[in-house]
Amino acid sequence: MRRYTKSPFKGRQFTAEIILWAVRWYLRFPISYRDLECMLSDRGVQVDHTTLFRWIQAYAPELEKRVRPYLRPTNGSWRVDETYIRVKGEWVYLYRAVDATGQTIDFRLSPKRDAATARRFFRKALEQPHTANPRTITVDKNAAYPIATTAMKRAGELWRFAKLRQEKFLNNIVEQDHRRIKRLVRPGLGFKSFTSASRTIAGYEVMAMIRKGQVVSVPANDMGAQHDFIATLFGAAA
Repeated sequence: MRRYTKSPFKGRQFTAEIILWAVRWYLRFPISYRDLECMLSDRGVQVDHTTLFRWIQAYAPELEKRVRPYLRPTNGSWRVDETYIRVKGEWVYLYRAVDATGQTIDFRLSPKRDAATARRFFRKALEQPHTANPRTITVDKNAAYPIATTAMKRAGELWRFAKLRQEKFLNNIVEQDHRRIKRLVRPGLGFKSFTSASRTIAGYEVMAMIRKGQVVSVPANDMGAQHDFIATLFGAAA
């Protein structure tokens, strides 16, 4: 497992164990920061909800970065769709892709929904170590997708034989997966900034990958193994 020499908890008032416990639970379950504050208080740990927010902003994107190298490869049948997330009182677009088995391929939050954004999302997905050029890309009737994929094939960014399927009923897998994100976002009543939304959603998504069993040697829904894996990633294992 990759080693990080600098401790990400240096200067923190609380131990790595407490911080990672709070981060894991907030990113996995539909609770608010005030809910988590009460849960920690019940265990004798007094942490203000604003401190919990700062922990999520610091450690959710760091968790995503550290987990990425350990993800299992996804298959070549991509299911791509966007869902809506409220940020600062306005709706923005969360692009998401899963494979035919429901494993998360990638995600991207964007203020726009157009061909340029779709192309940036596909590029980001293709850059990940656990993905490969897709055989099929199933999308809805959004006209931006054919424009984006055609341009990428022309530029050699996408396999030229990849088939784009605009059939909404085939995208039930990714649409069902959106519901998990909605459940997690709802207790927070929306995000106050695009940056905080991006950082928090990165944590939601990577915890879902772990829960789905996408991490090598970490079984799905094995809370003990997930705890140990994350602790080891951050150098906090007992």
